Amino acid sequence: MSTTRAIPVTPEAAFAGTLPVSLPAIFNRWYGPIGPVKEVRDQHGEWATVGQTRTVLQVGGGSLQEELTTVDAPHTFGYRLTEIKGPLAPLVDHVDGQWLFEPAGTGTNVTWQWTVHPKSKLGALAMPVFERLWRGYARQGLEQLSVELVREHR
Repeated sequence: MSTTRAIPVTPEAAFAGTLPVSLPAIFNRWYGPIGPVKEVRDQHGEWATVGQTRTVLQVGGGSLQEELTTVDAPHTFGYRLTEIKGPLAPLVDHVDGQWLFEPAGTGTNVTWQWTVHPKSKLGALAMPVFERLWRGYARQGLEQLSVELVREHR
């Protein structure tokens, strides 16, 4: 699953503003059954170092553990989501996520992608529907990220 948005800031600015971004500020709206991020807990220091972990809580009771797995500034960073609780728990074992930052004219194409590892055959069967929902959620998140990055770099 992947979604891309062109944002009118440099790749360096896009990367530097996205990696440590406040998740509740960016993922602040419902999209269908996917709830906004309510709070991030157990994060020590700025989100920047491979191996760091944090707990992400969603409105509606969902939660997950996030671990930063790669950082290659200003090109990409990746993470893994585990200990998934809430509506996705029966369907998803874990998720490998990645953000990519590529020059595009005078700005940057920011791509957010997920590789979802289903927990069962039922989870695999549900993935096409979940992918459509996730793309809408991701589109909203990238729109809000764009607003934040542009505001930050005026």
